[in-house]
Amino acid sequence: MIKQLPIFLSGAGKRDVRTQFAALCYRVRKSKVQVLLITSRGTKRWIVPKGWPIDGLTPAACAEQEAWEEAGVQGRTDGRCLGIFSFSKDADDLGALPCLAMVYAVEVKTLAAEYPEVGQRRRKWMSRKKAARLVSEPELARILRDFDPPPLSGQT
Repeated sequence: MIKQLPIFLSGAGKRDVRTQFAALCYRVRKSKVQVLLITSRGTKRWIVPKGWPIDGLTPAACAEQEAWEEAGVQGRTDGRCLGIFSFSKDADDLGALPCLAMVYAVEVKTLAAEYPEVGQRRRKWMSRKKAARLVSEPELARILRDFDPPPLSGQT
């Protein structure tokens, strides 16, 4: 596991580029890699769980927390960033904010039936190739297509 330092938040300008942390949730079944996509709450687009930094947590731990809150994922990451993708986030009072999301692989151990955002999103397992076709962000599509799981659990 790579050692990361926790994040300590300080004020940012309202128009500054914002950073979020995303979870590429995956499992290996019969030697096939599957990724878990969820729908966004507003537009119902297919996305990966992601969210804002959480004071005192590492970026990888933030990604794990978002995976839990948005998809009911209980899993673990090795702490390595797989890549970054850009997107715009609509903020009611500010319009579209430019954002970057750092993506961390989260190996799914279990999926909970009850979790904070159950009923607000759909979740679905699919191949990397299909997931890459369904997401809107080209950089995220590339990360999904090229994803090769780290050997966390010894699965093949």
